[in-house]
Amino acid sequence: MSSSTTATKPRMPIALYALTVTAFGIGTTEFVIMGLLPEVARDLSVSIPSAGLLVTGYALGVVVGAPTLTALTAGMERKRLLLMLVVIFILGNVLCAVAWSYSVLMTARVITAFAHGAFFGVGSVVATRLVPKDRQAAAIAIMFTGSTLANILGVPAGTLLGQNFGWRSTFWVVAVLGAIAAVGTLLLVPKVENHAPSSFRIEVRALARRQVQLALLMTVLGYGGVFTAFTYIAPLLTDVTGYSASSVGLLLVLFGAGLFLGNILAGKAADRALMPTLYTVLTLLALVLAALTLASHDKLAMAVVMFLLGGAAFGTVPPLQMRVLSEAGDAPAVASASNIAAFNLGNAGGAFLGGRIIAGGLGLPALGWVAALVTLSGLAVAVYSGSLDRRRDTSHLAGAATTGATSR
Repeated sequence: MSSSTTATKPRMPIALYALTVTAFGIGTTEFVIMGLLPEVARDLSVSIPSAGLLVTGYALGVVVGAPTLTALTAGMERKRLLLMLVVIFILGNVLCAVAWSYSVLMTARVITAFAHGAFFGVGSVVATRLVPKDRQAAAIAIMFTGSTLANILGVPAGTLLGQNFGWRSTFWVVAVLGAIAAVGTLLLVPKVENHAPSSFRIEVRALARRQVQLALLMTVLGYGGVFTAFTYIAPLLTDVTGYSASSVGLLLVLFGAGLFLGNILAGKAADRALMPTLYTVLTLLALVLAALTLASHDKLAMAVVMFLLGGAAFGTVPPLQMRVLSEAGDAPAVASASNIAAFNLGNAGGAFLGGRIIAGGLGLPALGWVAALVTLSGLAVAVYSGSLDRRRDTSHLAGAATTGATSR
């Protein structure tokens, strides 16, 4: 009898899961405010639209804070920086919980957003340093799993808690989650020194690289298609498809399950073939968004599309984040954080475009095909970026051949 030894990949380091816990808390505090707007508005005596600006303020805080804070801390040891960001996150949520006025709450949200953007940017870099090169995208996916679980579990639970015990209770619980994440980071995450000397100037200079700029653009456009439609998914489901308002939550759980699966599968695929995975996921996302229009009048079809939309939407995250990291070279932190800002710009721009489509009279069903066009523009940028890779590789091969011929 012959025997063979089956090689198995080692388990992911437990330090990654400390990052996942932090990502869960950050994802919860980012989105839970949407379900608590009536309570916040009533308690602080502001209108619902004014309360809604707390969402906008947070997004702008991520856009500004992610690259700025990361650049300013470029020379700091990574573990120490992560701990500092978690502490800022905790303090921001405590300030949210005790906010005595609307302006204080807005300030607290922006402070928390600064930690959000920098954490995901630096956390992505740390995640890749904890694993072999062929598992880096999967490591990023595991960290972002915390964000997907926040949508499935954290946001619904936080909304329910806030509605029953006051909106401030939600932020107290998230602050406790932050404290747990801080302990996990302190005990489990090893020191991660920069591989190359870094500074504000070196980190920011990476943003001038054409391929980094193209990677950021494909994130804004590719992911922007998601929020062109998804921002208005509730009225689409109730007013067009015919679901009851109480069913929307269950459909969002389906969407969240898709987020989780798509994130993990795309992370593994991106480790094997980054750009082909990116092309595939963006193509699938465009097709699923277009299917929103076709399925909008059928309940069963819409339920299937919701699951597929979640999978395709978050399937873009690991390859998009990995693409920026791979092109940033020895200065990845600011580029990585800038990509988190790019995701938020895509969210904001998509929501604005979707609102214009509805206000222009095209109606809710049109959101799907318009969103698909936005994502297709991101795919076009990705294809162009890939063509530059092939041109660069061909040039290098030709140069190597010429050098070899000359030496002979």
